Amino acid sequence: MRALLVALLVVAPATACELPGGDAQKIQAAHYLVLYRTQPAPLKVGQHFALEFAVCPTPQSVRVDAWMPEHRHGMNYRPTVTGTGEGRYKAEGLMLHMAGKWELVFEVRSKDSVERVAQVVKLE
Repeated sequence: MRALLVALLVVAPATACELPGGDAQKIQAAHYLVLYRTQPAPLKVGQHFALEFAVCPTPQSVRVDAWMPEHRHGMNYRPTVTGTGEGRYKAEGLMLHMAGKWELVFEVRSKDSVERVAQVVKLE
């Protein structure tokens, strides 16, 4: 039995989720893992930024937005998301226009479901 278990572990493909190029923030949700990094870092109020990110497993589609829950509003800009291959993406045109608590939101869609994956970002 033990030999069979070891054989299954050796044969099963590894499905590592990674974002090449250095340190990345990690958000683990119910069905997805999102790794992301901002460009430039750190984020500053009123400065446009981009996100490089990976979603595992690869979804059918993904959107990116930011929401300020205490003020009940989002960004003044709608970012564009471009797939770069293998579950990796780049979102451009984001800007957090106020200081305070924001939620960076990844809306991940598969054939049968939509999952919201969020991370709190605080700007001073």
